[in-house]
Amino acid sequence: MTDHRELLAGLRAAVRGEVDFGTTARALTTMDASNYRRVPLGVVAPRDADDVAAALEVCRTHGVPVVPRGGGTSIAGQATGVGVVLDFTRHMNRLLSLDPRARTAVVQPGLVLDRLQEAAAPHGLCFGPDPSTHSRCTLGGMIGNNSCGSHSVAWGTTADSVRELSVVTPRGERLRPGRSWAGAPAGLRDLVDGELARLRTGFPELPRRISGYAVDALLPERGADVARSLCGSEGTLGVLTEAVVDLVRAPRARALAVLAYADESGAAQAAAGLLPYGPLTVEGMAADLVPSAADLPRGGAWLFVETGGDTEAEARARAQTIVRAADVGDFLVVTDRARQRALWRVREDASGTATRMPDGTEAWPGWEDCAVPPARLGAYLRDFRALMTDHGLRGTPYGHFGDGCIHVRVDFDLLTTAGIARFRHFSEELADLVVSHGGSLSGEHGDGRARAELLPRMYGAETVALFERVKRLWDPDDLLNPGMLVRPAPWTPVSASPSSRANRSTSPSATPPTAATSRPRYGAVWASPSAVRRRLRGRR
Repeated sequence: MTDHRELLAGLRAAVRGEVDFGTTARALTTMDASNYRRVPLGVVAPRDADDVAAALEVCRTHGVPVVPRGGGTSIAGQATGVGVVLDFTRHMNRLLSLDPRARTAVVQPGLVLDRLQEAAAPHGLCFGPDPSTHSRCTLGGMIGNNSCGSHSVAWGTTADSVRELSVVTPRGERLRPGRSWAGAPAGLRDLVDGELARLRTGFPELPRRISGYAVDALLPERGADVARSLCGSEGTLGVLTEAVVDLVRAPRARALAVLAYADESGAAQAAAGLLPYGPLTVEGMAADLVPSAADLPRGGAWLFVETGGDTEAEARARAQTIVRAADVGDFLVVTDRARQRALWRVREDASGTATRMPDGTEAWPGWEDCAVPPARLGAYLRDFRALMTDHGLRGTPYGHFGDGCIHVRVDFDLLTTAGIARFRHFSEELADLVVSHGGSLSGEHGDGRARAELLPRMYGAETVALFERVKRLWDPDDLLNPGMLVRPAPWTPVSASPSSRANRSTSPSATPPTAATSRPRYGAVWASPSAVRRRLRGRR
């Protein structure tokens, strides 16, 4: 058992940054934006990569896990841990350089996104991914979760904007992951060469597939991009100390078309049809998340579709083209920037509004961001609503309709044994429903503790075993953020569900769930959504 006094002394001797095992520092890092709370032993604020390497060496010597942390905005529990938390926001928070001609920036992991945007704006540039937490999320956290935001239909996920990373491995090796196997640990290329067929057929093709490790980025036809494969790894493979990221040319003018539909399913069904017109955003939300005083066209749900151009007239013309293609009864086209900001505030505030039901009942994360192919979003939402009704649950979906990614908070009862059992049962059925639509359990915020236990339902046991092999190559001592993504801790008490007791060992080296619940869904024939719904009803 670790002597915490020896650990504290060892860290203070090795690290030039702050080492704080006090009550306040630990309390401030017990939580992120998820349902989970874990109390760390202490917090280290490293000053540089040397400090990171020193902290890792001390923690490895004492057998204490390490959790890299940015702004603490993670919704799946991956920014909390019971060992030592590395806080990058205090010192390693700088923009090191910005090259307007190359459209690149070099950033430290603790840099808040808005600071990068402010520096890029005078050059007519921006960082493409823009989560609603842009005022507090950090670049390191965005890379760790492969964050997206409302402009992902135009500029993709964070992985699409990462060129090169600087990483310290758990055993202290300094690597520079990039393309063409740059910065790969020993053995990774051999692993990929032996699994080419699985990597080519075992991963769903959709814009918001965030779940699991992005091992398919290492395929030769995808440039063997080691940096991209680390995006979304949730601090489980290496500790990021620096990143070279791409910037995009920001449109000089923008227009916002707000399109009204009768309900959210109608809006979701229409979203995919607007993508060929090159919008910057296709965001959706329904009336139950909109203040009554909001100045929106008449309807029960809306799409917020932004367009860009070199002039206001060009941006407006593109918005009008989208309005004609949408063929809606009521709409707005806004070019005034102040009014656009007010309308976007309605959309961004949804993440706060959704935490309470209209009657004041609290709603919780946990199934915040599933994603399906955009063309299937309308059908998926109808099935999702039906599943909530079956369980007597309520929630209001909203989010990135153009990418098929839905945010929702649900009025789960997380305080009683019966309520937690219902949460687990609902989650298992929803995971099957998402996969039956060809989707991903996570479409933006990562798997963390909330969904990692369900990954065999999405990928099958063999691919999850491949993820474990990747983890062992990068982190053979299981030092970094253990219990996330592979060999996960249960997301609810195991006793909450009879099926979970049957399918899971309490051993740290537990095997994946049985074949009955983990048969591969990708690269094979999927069960149809209607068949899944019938099977779920019959099981209940």
